[in-house]
Amino acid sequence: APLVLLSSFALAQDAAPATEDAPATSAAADRTSPGKQAAIVPPSQTNAEYVIGPEDVLHVAVWKEADLTATLPVRPDGKISLPLLNDVQASGLTPQQLAASLTEKLKKYIADPHVTVVVTTINSKRIYLVGEVVHSGATPLSPNMTVLQALSSAGLNQFANTKRIYVLRTVNGKQQKLPVNYRKLVKGEQIEQDYVLQAGDTIVVP
Repeated sequence: APLVLLSSFALAQDAAPATEDAPATSAAADRTSPGKQAAIVPPSQTNAEYVIGPEDVLHVAVWKEADLTATLPVRPDGKISLPLLNDVQASGLTPQQLAASLTEKLKKYIADPHVTVVVTTINSKRIYLVGEVVHSGATPLSPNMTVLQALSSAGLNQFANTKRIYVLRTVNGKQQKLPVNYRKLVKGEQIEQDYVLQAGDTIVVP
């Protein structure tokens, strides 16, 4: 009988560490879970300050009001037309400012309106690509678009002189020539030449 009791006591001591390790493993998993959650947080909107212009296409949604929800272009005069409100100025405003303006105007007709405005197509701001590119001509300017992004969309053909690309930009009525060494940019060198493009810029690929 004493031998059986001693054996049972030894087995209980061997099992104890295993039961103590389980909570530690669970706690370690809990400590790593916040990091995993942080990794999937969506990035902030980069076009929050985008200013609407003529020929842009907007999606205007009024919550629970299907008749007032529409996708429509901004006219050359900078206005859009909506039921109840007729012509409303859109050009020169950010989507948030236009949504606030529409919300205020709709209060005359709807109790507690909720309006959202999304720019679905940017046509008012364009850049131009000429020379040895696959897709030349006018290209819509996305918010914070850089030279590398524009060139990746246009594509370079086999004859492109990638060391002598440049951007033509008009500032205060004078034209500037900004050099771009594409070969160094794709290697992570001379990053300062990956200019943030402005409306009306022309990228020349000799």
